[in-house]
Amino acid sequence: MDLGIRGKRGLVCAASKGLGRGCAEALAEAGVDLVINSRTESEIVETARQIAERHGVCVTPVAADITTDEGRARVLEAAGQTDILVTNAGGPPPGDWRDWTREDFIRAIDANMLSAVALMQALVPGMMDRGWGRVVNITSQSVRSPIAALGLSNTARTGLTGFVAGMSRQVAGHGVCVNNILPGIHATDRAVSLDKGVSDKQGISLDQARQQRQATIPTGTYGDPGDFGAACAFLCSQQARFIVGQNLLLDGGALNVTI
Repeated sequence: MDLGIRGKRGLVCAASKGLGRGCAEALAEAGVDLVINSRTESEIVETARQIAERHGVCVTPVAADITTDEGRARVLEAAGQTDILVTNAGGPPPGDWRDWTREDFIRAIDANMLSAVALMQALVPGMMDRGWGRVVNITSQSVRSPIAALGLSNTARTGLTGFVAGMSRQVAGHGVCVNNILPGIHATDRAVSLDKGVSDKQGISLDQARQQRQATIPTGTYGDPGDFGAACAFLCSQQARFIVGQNLLLDGGALNVTI
């Protein structure tokens, strides 16, 4: 399918690997020129080189922490006039609700809610003026079904979901579609980190921890970042013009709900 976005310009955050990399690859395959960022310069520069060579688009790497004011300023300066925004940031560490301080919550909200809001505030008005835009926020399945050990993430990402629910309806009439993707467990470094936590806590091997978690997913596997990226690219397509303020759950059926 031709997604109709060849020649558009996109910004994908935290794109050197994992789900962000999957989204950047899929958008580049659709012909979108990109600005991509991550914290580590060597990784993001090499990722940009690989994507540009593979797909024949312009890819500009920016090494910056998107969760900080300074980092966002550097990324936004490089992004310029942007048609497509994919927000993404690593989740806060797991823990116990009795141990989290106010500072822990503020850091989580800054990283996983307010950084995405700030990017939308910076870029969506220009999309509205031009009459076309797409925003996809990578959140988590935990906004539908909370994960106790990830309470910091539950809190911040649910806040972002509430913001998008209202804001997306306000900008849709200007040709801008804002939606969220809610990933379950995918084969990324985040999954390895979570599995290691289970491995250490239960005294089992990393492979056993992975098999244990996979058994809770109806597909019996972790998700593929490439498939995730394809879903993101569709939400950024011309054909997604009637999809507004939605939360697309990509979890292999793990969340057992009817609606």
